[in-house]
Amino acid sequence: QMIRGIHHVGINCRDLDRMTRFYCEAFGFRPVDEGFAWADEPVMDHIVDVKGSASKGIMLRANTCYLELFEYSAPPPLLDKPLRPNDRGYTHFCVDVTDIANDIEFLKTCGMTFNERDFVDVGHVKTIYGYDPEGNVIEVQQCAPDNDFRLERVAG
Repeated sequence: QMIRGIHHVGINCRDLDRMTRFYCEAFGFRPVDEGFAWADEPVMDHIVDVKGSASKGIMLRANTCYLELFEYSAPPPLLDKPLRPNDRGYTHFCVDVTDIANDIEFLKTCGMTFNERDFVDVGHVKTIYGYDPEGNVIEVQQCAPDNDFRLERVAG
C-alpha cells in the first residue's frame, strides 16, 4: 500500500509558545527538536504554496502521533477565526482517552473549554468537541470495548 498512515496534523497558531505549552501539558506532546523558522525563502513559498510566507514552528510528538504547530508572520491570514465543525476544510482532530470524565476535567485545567457541555455516551463511544486556547476544535472520545475503531486495532 502507498499510505502507511497519517504522519502529522498541522495547526496554525497566533501564539506558538502558548500553544506549545498547552499541547505538551494537556496531551503529553514533546518537542522533537528546537523548532524551525523561515522568511524570504522561495523554496518554502513553493512548498507551502504561499507567496511571501514567513513562519516559525515546531514539531511535537506523543506516541505515534506528530503535531506540527506554525505561527505565520506573513502574509496576513484571510480568516481571523478558526474553522468551525461545519466549515469546509480540516476542522478537528480527535484524541482517544481511557477515562473521559476525569480527562475532560484535566483538559479544562490546561485551558480547554467545552462551552458548559458534558460528553455524550452514544453507545459505541463517549464523545464531545472542545476548544484549545485559540478556539481550534479537538474531539475527546472514549471508545466502548466493542467499538470496531479502537486504537488497539491499529497499534503494532
